[in-house]
Amino acid sequence: MTAAAQADLGRLHILIIDDDQEVRSSLQTVLETLGYSTQTAATGEQGLHAIERTAFDLVLCDLRLPGASGLDVLKHKSSAVPLILMTAYGNSDIATQAARGGAFDYISKPINPDDLIFILRKFEDFERLKRENETLKSHLSEKYSFKNIVAQSESFKEVFETIKRLSPFNTTVMITGESGTGKELLARALHESSPRRGKPFVAINCGAIPENLMESELFGHKKGAFTDASRDKKGLFEEASGGTLFLDEVGELPLHLQVKLLRALQEQTIRRVGDEQSIPIDVRLVSATLRNLENDALEGRFREDLLYRLNVVSIHLPPLRERIEDISLLIEHFMQKHSKRLGIPAKKITTEVMKVLLEYEWRGNARELENCMERALVLSQGDDIGLDSLPDQVTRGHSTRQQNASGIHDKVDDNLSIKQKTAALEIDLIQRALAKTGGNRTHAAKILEISHRALLYKLKEYGLSGGDSGAKES
Repeated sequence: MTAAAQADLGRLHILIIDDDQEVRSSLQTVLETLGYSTQTAATGEQGLHAIERTAFDLVLCDLRLPGASGLDVLKHKSSAVPLILMTAYGNSDIATQAARGGAFDYISKPINPDDLIFILRKFEDFERLKRENETLKSHLSEKYSFKNIVAQSESFKEVFETIKRLSPFNTTVMITGESGTGKELLARALHESSPRRGKPFVAINCGAIPENLMESELFGHKKGAFTDASRDKKGLFEEASGGTLFLDEVGELPLHLQVKLLRALQEQTIRRVGDEQSIPIDVRLVSATLRNLENDALEGRFREDLLYRLNVVSIHLPPLRERIEDISLLIEHFMQKHSKRLGIPAKKITTEVMKVLLEYEWRGNARELENCMERALVLSQGDDIGLDSLPDQVTRGHSTRQQNASGIHDKVDDNLSIKQKTAALEIDLIQRALAKTGGNRTHAAKILEISHRALLYKLKEYGLSGGDSGAKES
């Protein structure tokens, strides 16, 4: 045992459970020489009692004990602390029992100090990575979230920067993008980061209100203005006074209301239906559309002068299939969000399922992904999200790709996304390298011809387990 090896090891509080006094004393000497603090117990019952009274970082426990065995200690509800089983009967069955019981690892007797150091170093690496992961999750909102929008792609980082620059001003903004990309979320983020955040944020979908009611909804009406106008009613412009009015699907507004909207923006006043008096307004207008309004203007379906008024600053939200690096982050976000809302534990995404989710095109964008994760969380029966809990349209594409890869179909793949194809290829190569090296990440990195640090980054980026606790370093 070298001095460098000893220096690398940290200071953990370890409980040793063994009925052999010599073994306890020997292990205690070795561990305390390495700088650990230790405590000992001669039976499983004594060990469990010690665990209930003292906070240990790790337990070294003999498999065969008088009374409660090592597996009994492992399964006991009081024993939530990580445990390494010691046994003189080391074989694959013992390893299987230990793994199923939740043991971190097992070691054969008589114990070789170098083997023990290796396992302890692996344990410390595992604990360090776990802490880093917890820290990463705790900083998720700070690093990758802006007012409830979760993203890490460069395109969305640019969107965040644009919002920050626009926030202090009342500039009219138009948000474009496919359905489900988060246009209303972005409008809310713009409002919440502006000086108007203490005032109302009012949203309306212009395509969801009947044309004969839209004018009254936007501008309000006077009592008696039409048959059902039994009282005066404020419109949404007045409701949003001092705040932000968000007009979703603004391209669906009929032409005669486009004229009134243009006048309201130019004069900063509105007039209720049936009223002769103008009412001053103080509203920041944010609009959104998935239509090409420039084409609509050329074809006479949308007023060109209104388009210029609405489109002072344009923000485009790219579809999810063009920012694949956001998918794993959104999966984690939606998993935590809905597990908390539904009151059920979050579940693990297996490597196979993560690969399917990364390869799927998500035509419904983040909204479709969120619905998929909520469904999977509810329908999956174990601790893992399985393929059978995903919607058919998601797994159907995966099955087709598998068939194509096997030569069953010769149809050309129409997906030309470099990002998606690159990610899928990297996932496949990483999995094959880890399988070839038995989970040894250092050797896998050499085979892949990338640095070990780069491999760890990609494992985290794609949500791959990398062999979990069974992954090895050289």
